[in-house]
Amino acid sequence: MFENRPLSGVNVVELATFVAAPSAARFFADQGADVIKVEALAGDGTRWAAGSEGRPVFKDDMEHNLTFEIENGNKRGLAMNLKNPECFDILMKLLAKADIFITNWRPQALARLKLDYESLKEKFPKIIYATATGYGEKGPDCDLPGYDFTAFWARSGILGSLYEKGTMPMNLIPSMGDRATGMCLAAGILAALYRAAKTGKGEKVSVSLMATAIFMQGTMVQSAQYGLIEYPIIKQQAPNPIMTCYETKDHRWIQICLPIYQLMLSDFAKAMGHEEWITDPRFAAYEALDKDNNRADLYNTIAARFAELTTDEAVEILTKADIPFSVAQVWKEVLKDPQAWANDCFHEVEYKSGKVTAVRNPIQFEEAGPPTLNKAPRLGQHSAEILKGLGYADDKIAEMIANKDLRCD
Repeated sequence: MFENRPLSGVNVVELATFVAAPSAARFFADQGADVIKVEALAGDGTRWAAGSEGRPVFKDDMEHNLTFEIENGNKRGLAMNLKNPECFDILMKLLAKADIFITNWRPQALARLKLDYESLKEKFPKIIYATATGYGEKGPDCDLPGYDFTAFWARSGILGSLYEKGTMPMNLIPSMGDRATGMCLAAGILAALYRAAKTGKGEKVSVSLMATAIFMQGTMVQSAQYGLIEYPIIKQQAPNPIMTCYETKDHRWIQICLPIYQLMLSDFAKAMGHEEWITDPRFAAYEALDKDNNRADLYNTIAARFAELTTDEAVEILTKADIPFSVAQVWKEVLKDPQAWANDCFHEVEYKSGKVTAVRNPIQFEEAGPPTLNKAPRLGQHSAEILKGLGYADDKIAEMIANKDLRCD
């Protein structure tokens, strides 16, 4: 069923939990690679995180897990006890057939089991070894536990900079940093895979949550060295008042984005019915905003105009004038957004309790078309199938299950 996919024939072994590294492996699974997800007997922790993400907890139905679906659909699942030498040997046999190994275990844990890059490179010189960490593999904090809330959002400067001064830090979005990191990792793996196809040489690809977040904020992190703006700020101090958020009469927020002040103020002022902003000496030139209280004056003037308009009225005005903007939607609205559905951002998953909406990977292929969307594997769903593919007999598989070293669902 995957013959027409771009990565059909590529073999991937994933030894990873939660989101960042598994999301990279999901990209390969969607594009036709055979991805084997190796889990501990207790399973990936994402299987048990429903409550903290606002999803109902289904104690008797482990497969009803949309977060696990995003990261693990289209994979095959193997659950075993890697502390058992026999199970570890199974992992080695899988890696001998693999093109790519993806992990997010901490460096010291990988080294302890001789699953670090140097150890595996000797055995499998052609393999692409890909790792996602919280803080990178060097430096004093390389072995700290890294989650997106901490390594991506907080350590990188996002959480401490982007809230309104005088208030508390914003609520964070689970897994957002993980998925950005996972896509960066997938891009690196593809480059290494291309090189391996030409040279026959393997490579190590590494990405961290912290480095990804710093890269994504590159514009402002770099600008911080000039010291012209000290974050956090209040909205009236935003560097460009026509590139921020305003509240409408019916208490919705509209984000406008006009990054080139001198060129774009004119069209915006005309659209809002206030052409005097164009010639007002306080606002006419960007440099003038730095004087007196001019920046705050312009913000308050624009805010007053938006406060006169309902959201529908503001949307009509800005759309007609071709001003870049968007209403700040909440997630329930996004789930029904016709533009998102038209561009295949979602698909439906059938569970015992009925159909629910799931999020799709954003990368699309014209010729290959959309990937087949199979559910994420149940814990140990493909264990027997995978071991049989390695030559293990039924009685040996049954013995490993009886010894509680292997789980088959």
